[in-house]
Amino acid sequence: MIKILHLSDIHMGSGFSHGRINPETGLNTRLEDFVNSLSQCIDRSLAEPVDLVLFGGDAFPDATPPPYVQQAFASQFRRLADANIPTVLLVGNHDQHSQGQGGASLCIYRTLGVPGVVVGDTLTTHRIQTRNGSVQVLTLPWLTRSTLMTRQETEGLSLVEINQLLTERLRVVLEAETRRLDPNVPTVLLGHLMTDNASLGAERFLAVGKGFTLPLSLLTRPCFDYVALGHVHRHQNLNKSNDPPVIYPGSIERVDFSEEKEDKGYVMVELEKGRVQWEFCPLPVRAFHTIEVDISKAEDPQAAIMKALAKRDIQDAVVRLIYKLRSEQLDCIDSASLHDALSPAHTYTIQPELVSQLARPRVPELSASNSIDPIEALKTYLNNREDLKDIAASMLEAAHKLLADDMEVSLASATNE
Repeated sequence: MIKILHLSDIHMGSGFSHGRINPETGLNTRLEDFVNSLSQCIDRSLAEPVDLVLFGGDAFPDATPPPYVQQAFASQFRRLADANIPTVLLVGNHDQHSQGQGGASLCIYRTLGVPGVVVGDTLTTHRIQTRNGSVQVLTLPWLTRSTLMTRQETEGLSLVEINQLLTERLRVVLEAETRRLDPNVPTVLLGHLMTDNASLGAERFLAVGKGFTLPLSLLTRPCFDYVALGHVHRHQNLNKSNDPPVIYPGSIERVDFSEEKEDKGYVMVELEKGRVQWEFCPLPVRAFHTIEVDISKAEDPQAAIMKALAKRDIQDAVVRLIYKLRSEQLDCIDSASLHDALSPAHTYTIQPELVSQLARPRVPELSASNSIDPIEALKTYLNNREDLKDIAASMLEAAHKLLADDMEVSLASATNE
């Protein structure tokens, strides 16, 4: 029996806006949260001990993390190398530089020759010898359209047609690879991908337009004893028959408020040829709480907000307070009292929303002739999209960064000229 720990989507370095600087370490507390969660996964690997660790991709928010974030990640996986526990690091979409062009952040571990570490950046099979026998791990990193098709081949095709053609090409490649498998050795498919029946969270917006969706039938092959997936942040088993289990362990920490109700953790697997058992192991991650209250019709708006806050345990949690009110109620709100009531939280934001007495504003049409500020246009759009309110702040933050980067490039070009 081979013991495996399967984790994914660490995203170390994410969510700094939900943390604060720890004066003792100088580090953002959310980075410390992510390191702590990863450390607990490694602790379990060493305590069992497991025979193999499978990482399903997305180590960082992007392929160029700051050195201190890389160091925090590497120091944890170094513990596995020191304990002679083989590890497979799969390349996810966030690990690829420029969506697959220019290498991946995890490839440094292969370049340095870290003992026992296999980097999965190509579709191939790795035969790994563990303390309790051999296992075959077929790695399927994040694939983009350019991986399997040329620009000329996709010209004139709809997105649906492109997806179908890509799926067929991948089916052929997978078929060829599986024919080379040893039928007597337990086999795991380790993939960073989106399946057609997965329940999505923040990753719906993190990778939009950069990959394609695969049918579950492509993964549920009899040659696979266990299918270990990454990319989707919500833990789920896509194949209820468990023949084979198709498991997303989910991310190990909450990236933003879209994941506040999701359990976070990793999966423990016991594997032998033709038989597998698995268990989801939750991690005690920091709580996220949204407290939303409509005080527009309240006789005492301040009391209504304080009552809503008193109902929730916000100690050490990341909290956002959203309250809706009329413009004439603004003077009724004592902001100092709200800040005092929210002080037990780890961090918090206060978002008052005015209830308009007018008709719902029309989202402006954006065309080449319009001179509307892009940030204002995005704010107007988001204010009219209830389904995006959980990630509205993150989208605005990303938009500001993109525009700032654009400005830096323009200034650099002007200077060079």
